[in-house]
Amino acid sequence: MSDVAIRVENLSKQYRIGQREPYKTLRDTLAEAFMAPLHAFRSNGRTASEMIWALRDVSFEVKHGEAVGIIGRNGAGKSTLLKILSRITEPTTGRAVIHGRVGSLLEVGTGFNPELTGRENIYLNGAILGMKRREIERKFDEIVAFAELEKFIDTPVKRYSSGMYMRLAFSVAAHLEPEILVVDEVLAVGDVEFQKKCLGKMGNVAEEGRTVLFVSHNMPAITALCSRAILLKQGAVAADGYSHDVVGEYLVGGRETMAEKVWPATDMPGNEIVRLRAARVVTEEGEAREAFDIRRPIGVEIEYEVLQAGHVLVPNVHFYTEAGVLAFVAGDQDPDWKRHPRAIGCFVSTVWVPGNFLSEGQMFVDVAVTTVKPKRVHFHERSALAFHVVDSLAGDTARGDFTGHYPGVVRPLLKWTTRCYQNNDKETA
Repeated sequence: MSDVAIRVENLSKQYRIGQREPYKTLRDTLAEAFMAPLHAFRSNGRTASEMIWALRDVSFEVKHGEAVGIIGRNGAGKSTLLKILSRITEPTTGRAVIHGRVGSLLEVGTGFNPELTGRENIYLNGAILGMKRREIERKFDEIVAFAELEKFIDTPVKRYSSGMYMRLAFSVAAHLEPEILVVDEVLAVGDVEFQKKCLGKMGNVAEEGRTVLFVSHNMPAITALCSRAILLKQGAVAADGYSHDVVGEYLVGGRETMAEKVWPATDMPGNEIVRLRAARVVTEEGEAREAFDIRRPIGVEIEYEVLQAGHVLVPNVHFYTEAGVLAFVAGDQDPDWKRHPRAIGCFVSTVWVPGNFLSEGQMFVDVAVTTVKPKRVHFHERSALAFHVVDSLAGDTARGDFTGHYPGVVRPLLKWTTRCYQNNDKETA
């Protein structure tokens, strides 16, 4: 048996904008005549038969037991891809070969008959998946308990709220033991606790050796659940690889890493008290750099101009990972300036992050100047700087001799001690 669960080969999907059904009722004809001037006004010269490609020559493979995230901006083709893989729509060209039973959770409202009760829909979905009634009965109580719908299981689902519907739909998709679980961004409908519950369940599904395809705009969820990610841009595969790397590329959005930024005098962030002139990520030698050895200190300079004397100003920085997770915030604790008002003039405040502290990967830095009493933010430039931390395989970092992915936001090289004793020494100690 092949270890490939999903094989996508040169998959493309084309849609026609403004396409109508081939038949028309009298109401359709009258409505079309009434709306024609408005359509002409809105078209801006675009013909009703204009074609767009939602997907274009997409190819990849997913192995059994892999958890793969599908990410991209709105309109990138993510949902179209999942609909093709779930056999909801057909591709225009290319093919997708699926080895295994697919459980899909795409849009809220898909897959259930609204006239049937929750109980009846569970059995219906199980039958569609090819399960025997005995198999469904064995999972029934677990499905209902996970969805937290014991009181409403015999109510027609058309009376469910969107959150209730989503909970039951996810529970059915995850518990009826499909070999491949396909989940779109429907988790946003549920509350935070249920989202965590769903992510935990998907993690369990992946650990059991089943395949998971997960579309989400929640990058920490993608990196936590998926070891691999595929980035779609304008219907094509822009990146495919280790999830942290692909998420980093998605968040950067094609921008270069930015080790230095200087604002023109006419556009400096700030106010009548203080304004931001420049920001830099620098080495110990003061050189602005876009990549740093994990073992070396990293400095962040904030260059600003004080326009009004007498204010106690606190420069501060906010470090974010490539997944958008806030790593830490650091405020200026320089004893020469702490609680002391600043004079008019130009200043450069530098904060130093020690070597062997940040983990490898891309980091983004916000720079800000605030006042504590009274609390006021004079400027806060988000993602003003970006740089990469590069680990070493020399064996003298926290990584040691390990060559695989080393998780975590920080990677401190901590002191360890070990003592050896014989069993009889331990007894007499």
